[in-house]
Amino acid sequence: MTTTEAITTDRSSDGPGQAPARLITRPLLVRFVSVVGTAASFYLLLSTVPLYARSAGASTGTAGLTTTALTLSSVAAYLFTPRLMARYGSRLALAAGLLALGLPALALAVSANIALIMAACVVRGVGFAVLCVAGGALTVSLIPPQRRGEGLALVGIVSGLPSVAALPLGVWLAGHVGYRPVFAAGGVAALAGLASVPWLPGSRRQAGGSAARADGIVATLRNPALVRPAAAFSATTMAVGIVVTFVPLAVTRTEADVAALALLVQPAAAIAGRWLAGRYGDRRGSAALLAPGVLTAAAGVLALSLAAIPAVVIAGAGVFGLGFGVTQNATQTLMYNRVTESGYGAVSAMWNLAYDGGMGLGAAGFGVLVVYTGYPVAFALTAALLLTAVLPTVLLPAVLAAAGRGRGRRMRGAGAGTTDRSG
Repeated sequence: MTTTEAITTDRSSDGPGQAPARLITRPLLVRFVSVVGTAASFYLLLSTVPLYARSAGASTGTAGLTTTALTLSSVAAYLFTPRLMARYGSRLALAAGLLALGLPALALAVSANIALIMAACVVRGVGFAVLCVAGGALTVSLIPPQRRGEGLALVGIVSGLPSVAALPLGVWLAGHVGYRPVFAAGGVAALAGLASVPWLPGSRRQAGGSAARADGIVATLRNPALVRPAAAFSATTMAVGIVVTFVPLAVTRTEADVAALALLVQPAAAIAGRWLAGRYGDRRGSAALLAPGVLTAAAGVLALSLAAIPAVVIAGAGVFGLGFGVTQNATQTLMYNRVTESGYGAVSAMWNLAYDGGMGLGAAGFGVLVVYTGYPVAFALTAALLLTAVLPTVLLPAVLAAAGRGRGRRMRGAGAGTTDRSG
């Protein structure tokens, strides 16, 4: 088991006088086909399904549970996906994930029964988890280690552009032409990605080989160097689950276009945040970006407490998206840098576990909270939660490390150790 081993990379070039390693290759371009299909299918339905459930007579809390069903089924699937990859290979896992994401989207157009809606969310959640883990481990193996931050940012752009369009487009289409075209488009987008699967690297190029065992995931959960960035990331993903689920519900029906615009600005800002963090992290390290990313996200959520002011809602969504994008790239880069290639599968599962687990818990908790407090107070309390989360996950370890260095200097080096400068 090698998930606790660190990889040291040259962040500037491949060597003296050599040009940086090529970032965009044919296998990576082929991989982008299923990345785009996955993102388009997932985000078209993400904010639309809660509205669909409410239109079928579900309460606000029950509508929020559709997002919870989606994300928590993903959490469960992350635990077995590395084993699935080890047994059947990454290409077959990707194909199964695309089918599980696309077919239930088509089924949603058949009936608005709440049981069917929940079942479709569960199956799509499993499919999305398989795509994230198998695809993520494969993708990172195609990126030069010394350009990992920038490469992951590029992948974020490729997956983020469809989300920028699809997240608000799903809400807009549902309000103007109905739900069935949204579900049809979501299903077709995922199933179209199947055409690229035969052209992807096979099982011999699969990342996460030895880490694909179930105990590999357990080992990552016991590694503080991986848990700390994952904990910081999960705090912001809780807020993502809240924003994408409840911003359309928080504004009035006459302000539906405000919600659509906010859901356009949020992922666009996240793309910018990921790119800036990737460029900065490859040159100066990603650890220093964790606290600013979480704090920026908290400021954006706090602005959403003024849901009655459209301009503030849109600006808050943008500020939140920027902070979330920075946190995304910084945590993902840190975690991959702290394992060998055999650990990519387990790290991919852990990072996505933090992503969807946080989204599901955020949507479920906010749905209960808003019944008693209303939207403004609930958004303000969410911002406060983000502020408190940054202390133990980011700031406190840095303070303790600085204190340890101070004691070491007073002891004139006796018994002093070295501190991991990456976080």
